[in-house]
Amino acid sequence: MKTYIGLQSLLDFFNSFHTLTPGAYQAIVDICSTHHFIKNKILQPIGHTCRTIYFIQSGAARIYYFKDKIEITESFVFEHNILARVESLFSGRPSKKAIELIEPSEIIGIDSIKLFRLYDSYPGIERLFRKIFESAFVESVRRTESIQFHTAEERYRSLLTEKPDILKRVPLKHIASYLGITQVSLSRIRSSL
Repeated sequence: MKTYIGLQSLLDFFNSFHTLTPGAYQAIVDICSTHHFIKNKILQPIGHTCRTIYFIQSGAARIYYFKDKIEITESFVFEHNILARVESLFSGRPSKKAIELIEPSEIIGIDSIKLFRLYDSYPGIERLFRKIFESAFVESVRRTESIQFHTAEERYRSLLTEKPDILKRVPLKHIASYLGITQVSLSRIRSSL
């Protein structure tokens, strides 16, 4: 039986969605593993089938893909958040997207196969992860709507409001890609503010 030591931020994250029984917490702790990775580590390459849900204890990551040989950043994930390629996790198919750590990072991995087996024994765990995945879905819809309905400048301002220290942590080329613009356009927007 593993202990909660070093996993408190993960348990706090869970509590922000749904409180579990002590037995359910312990069942999750028992299937967790902690890893330390260097900056620029590809956590999951393109073509990998996602079987792990990650929690970033410290550090930062991005999810990216290629379109017409151009690298596109889909999202950024910072400490105290969950990271997974959900479309691959649930379909069992290889993902067309990759996960790269953009800072040295401490990651907690949760084996998804073992986690899904816990659903029958611990309905609270199933409810917890349903809420987590629902929240991620809503965030994904917000991101899509932002691209559809807001200008690049509005998206940039919103990004700075939501993640004020992003410019210190993420290369501008990834921010430009995330915003759906070139680095030249991003420079123009930054200089006009």
